[in-house]
Amino acid sequence: MSRLVVISNRVAATGQGAAGAQGGLAGALAAALKQSGGLWVGWSGEEREEADGVPTVQEGGGLTTATIDLSPKDVRDYYNGYANSTLWPLFHFRIDLARFEHDTRRGYDRVNDLFAGAAAGMIGEGDLVWVHDYHFLPLGSSLRRRGLRNRIGFFLHIPWPPRGLLTSLPDHDLLVRSMFAYDLVGFQCDEWRNNFLEYCGTELGAVVDPVTGRVELDGEALVAGTFPIGIDWAHFRRQGETGEARQTEQRMLASTRHRTAMVGVDRLDYSKGLPERMDGLARFFEQHPDRVRDLVFIQIAPPSRVDIDSYRNIRDELERKTGRLNGLYSRIDMVPVRYVNQGHSAAELFGVYRAAKIGLVTPLCDGMNLVAKEYLAAQDPDDPGVLVLSQFAGAAQQLDQAVLVNPHSADDIAAGIARALDMPRDERQARWQACVASVRDQDIVWWTRAFLDSLAA
Repeated sequence: MSRLVVISNRVAATGQGAAGAQGGLAGALAAALKQSGGLWVGWSGEEREEADGVPTVQEGGGLTTATIDLSPKDVRDYYNGYANSTLWPLFHFRIDLARFEHDTRRGYDRVNDLFAGAAAGMIGEGDLVWVHDYHFLPLGSSLRRRGLRNRIGFFLHIPWPPRGLLTSLPDHDLLVRSMFAYDLVGFQCDEWRNNFLEYCGTELGAVVDPVTGRVELDGEALVAGTFPIGIDWAHFRRQGETGEARQTEQRMLASTRHRTAMVGVDRLDYSKGLPERMDGLARFFEQHPDRVRDLVFIQIAPPSRVDIDSYRNIRDELERKTGRLNGLYSRIDMVPVRYVNQGHSAAELFGVYRAAKIGLVTPLCDGMNLVAKEYLAAQDPDDPGVLVLSQFAGAAQQLDQAVLVNPHSADDIAAGIARALDMPRDERQARWQACVASVRDQDIVWWTRAFLDSLAA
């Protein structure tokens, strides 16, 4: 079996039991690395004034990691700058929030080259290399310049924007051309893959086979594939067996006072559509003022990227809208919205999902959205809740029996809430069964194997 080398912005923790204690992507990659005696390369999360790119290698729990520190300028230009203030908003269709600055682009390329230099000396001749996400779009090209001829795959965890948006990015063609250093490029759903293929054919003049996903350009070729990421089904289901999950569920049920609980769980990010979600809830109560005693909405939104202005702004806006909604519709013995600005453990979230009869997942744009899948995994098969899901989440392609809504329309969100609230049990069961099969069968282990088997082939 070929050794696997993973390169991503952040890495899993090492130490006894560390890898096994992590669910989701980190746990799946750690398991694959342990099976192959592999290596995980990434940022340490630490800063030093003069970053030399020399990796610190650690071993523990069968997992080897190699991490490098970054300078404050690297973090400012590469991470807070080009990655999260240019690519992230643009790839989530928010061109109005994207900053196009030459200095941050140069910093992005510089740090990609720094990581490539750190990794290249540790990659053996037969190793499979798997690069992750928008932080490292050109990293494969840097590895090729250092003489690597290994199979190198890349997976994009976020959307790939339509051609008309991507062309607003200065030097967009150079960035995409650099991706032809990869043998396999993976996307979350067909829409993001097709956007990539359409760009390559139209803007670069590449030869594109839309069936196989093979793209040829100037003597180089890659294959673009769809690999919808899943949750760690087995790990997450085990959380439901814990006392922590059961206690959380009981606390939720006791505190809702016979009202139907509806839950949203999101990072505090403008791509998640949280202010628009509050507008939809407000519209529901405007249209059904008598139902304020039937429904309570719990929004869990831990902060993220607090150093970036647009994230601080979204928090302020969400707090204003939540306060206004509660001011209008609260009664002396209850409030319609509970806004929780902190994170929770997987077991606690299982209990919250299980107690909630509606899961409200309405991102404006999302590569996949695993909260939707976690919500389904936590439901009682005899009396499942209803998933109300944005039509612009990658998960909508798989979970087409959810109640799909337009997250930009307050009326559409309100109608989706009303439909979910009044849905009879037999319809809830049928919709849940249709959705949960793919969540169970196409889990994180399936996703890892599917991508790596395709890369090896």
